[in-house]
This record gives sequence, structure tokens and C-alpha cells, in this order.
Amino acid sequence: MSLRINDIAPDFTADSTEGKIHFHEWLGDSYAIVFSHPRDFTPVCTTEFGAVAQLAPEFEKRNTKVLGVSVDSVEDHVKWKNDIQKVAGTPANFAIIDDTSLAVAKAYDMLPAEFYLPQEGRSPADSATVRTVFIIGPDKKVRLTMTYPMSVGRNFAEILRALDAVQKTDGAPLATPANWVPGQDVIVALSLDDAAAEERYGALDIRLPYLRYAKDPA
Repeated sequence: MSLRINDIAPDFTADSTEGKIHFHEWLGDSYAIVFSHPRDFTPVCTTEFGAVAQLAPEFEKRNTKVLGVSVDSVEDHVKWKNDIQKVAGTPANFAIIDDTSLAVAKAYDMLPAEFYLPQEGRSPADSATVRTVFIIGPDKKVRLTMTYPMSVGRNFAEILRALDAVQKTDGAPLATPANWVPGQDVIVALSLDDAAAEERYGALDIRLPYLRYAKDPA
């Protein structure tokens, strides 16, 4: 069965470039962006890790830890980080875990359960489905997933925007409309009637009985 929104993110213990990680303990009371890759030293993935390195201050401002998952060894990850820094112009100062066993890829349903992969000479195509992003909340629940093909580089500006939307609506009777960015109006949930919504969020912009906008509560 696939990993779904609001499932508890599987816990795991893995070696990483920052030492051994016990995932739930490592997460603590933070959010996490977990993003996976089919191999080190691949072109698209190198640009993606570089983009994440450049966004490190933005994730830190949002109480969000970043964890890379790649199906190669810690030794390869450390070497790869040199290439990432050359491309990004900044160090990739976040942990990348060793998932050579594919234990995490399988626990997070990135691969078919019985899929056979060679242990030696494994190519990026063998693990092409390991191209997933997870946003995980402090309660250890999966809040959002995105999966990309190998040929399409991930838009980390969108991932950051999605993180903002998740955090904005987390535990609040709010939703965000299409293409929302912070500062724009939000949608009030139908669990509040008009009076309760106005008391909590101020004047409403009622487009339809079920589509009511309010100013973004900072």
C-alpha cells in the first residue's frame, strides 16, 4: 500500500554524511523536506542538490530540516558534495543518507515492493523511481508528496511555496488557493460560518457561498 497524506512517516536508522540518523529523533519538533535521488554524480540531481544548498537559509527560517536520500554510499556522497558546491557556489551543508540497501526507498514506497535491483553496477535507470519529495510535519505525519521523472528537474521554489502553504494551514481552518504565495489572501474553511470567520479573520471576500477569502493572517 502506498504512503499517503497523514500517514506516519516511517522511522528508520541510517548512516549519513552527518553521522548516524534516527529519523524521528532527528526530526524532533521541526518540519522536514526529504528528497530522494536515484544515484550520485548524475546531472539533474547535482543541480537539484545545489538548489537546496542555496535555499538553506530559507528552510532554516521555516524551522525545516532537509534530508537527502540517495542509493549510494556515504563515501560517494562526500565526494559528490564537492561537485555540488562547484555547481551551486555554496556548500551542501545538509545530511545525505546512505540507502544502498534501498530500505528507505522501499519503506517510503519509492520502489515496487518486490522490485529487483542489482547491488553492483546499478545504474540511475535501475532506481529511476527514487525521485520523490516528502514534506513531513513535527508530528511525523506526511503532509505532501511530489514525484518527478528523471528528465525533469524539481522546482525548489515551488517546494518552498508548498512548505509555506502547509505551515500556513497547519492546524488552522484555512486553505490556500491555486498559485498562492505568502501575503496573498487565503480561503476560509467551511467549518466556520460567516460570523465566526469574520470574528477570527476580519472582513471576508465572499465569491461563492463556499469560496470565502480572508487576508493572510501573518
